[in-house]
Amino acid sequence: MKNNSEQNSIVGKKKGVVTGDSMDKTIVVAVETFKTHPKYRKKYRSTKKYKVHDEENKYKVGDSVEMIPCRPMSKDKSYKVL
Repeated sequence: MKNNSEQNSIVGKKKGVVTGDSMDKTIVVAVETFKTHPKYRKKYRSTKKYKVHDEENKYKVGDSVEMIPCRPMSKDKSYKVL
């Protein structure tokens, strides 16, 4: 029997901030991560943008969202809003 926390964890789930909402049913989400430089061991911030499916067009610029991976919906869009 699985633990309750194991059932609720989704592989590939990400959190980010909406940076664009001008497309229909699509938002652009910026996800920030901290990486470590291999030689100098200094941590630095890295930002990556994802196109995310938003069926109801309810998220606007500045909103914080969670997204999960799904089947590819277009060339660039393979996440949807949780």
